Amino acid sequence: MTQSQASNPWPRRIGIGLSVLPVAMLLFSASAKLGSNPEAVAGFKAMGYPDGALLKIGIVELIVTILYAIPATSVLGAILVTGYLGGAVDVHARMGDTLGNILFPVILGAIAWGGLYLRDPRLRALLPVKR
Repeated sequence: MTQSQASNPWPRRIGIGLSVLPVAMLLFSASAKLGSNPEAVAGFKAMGYPDGALLKIGIVELIVTILYAIPATSVLGAILVTGYLGGAVDVHARMGDTLGNILFPVILGAIAWGGLYLRDPRLRALLPVKR
């Protein structure tokens, strides 16, 4: 890391700000699943999921989100969040959902990785952006 990168706090601050969005959205989604929100239950039944899947998926969503939010495990969390969101893309595509609903998890994953890239100098060193 160069001296200018070490003295500039803005990439980290912006990265934290960006990271809040996917964390908040995933926590909201997990809480709906774990709380058996009637809309979530109905949506899962419409997608053909068996009873009990909502709770299991909610637990997985909560775990990967927490791993992403903790700085020491954020890279592992980002990888797992990416896998989780890939599953969401698959489900929406198989259901014949709108392009917006199919792309939403992709965009959320890109925001998660962008936030992590900006808040973690090790990741910026590993994947430098060339000018």
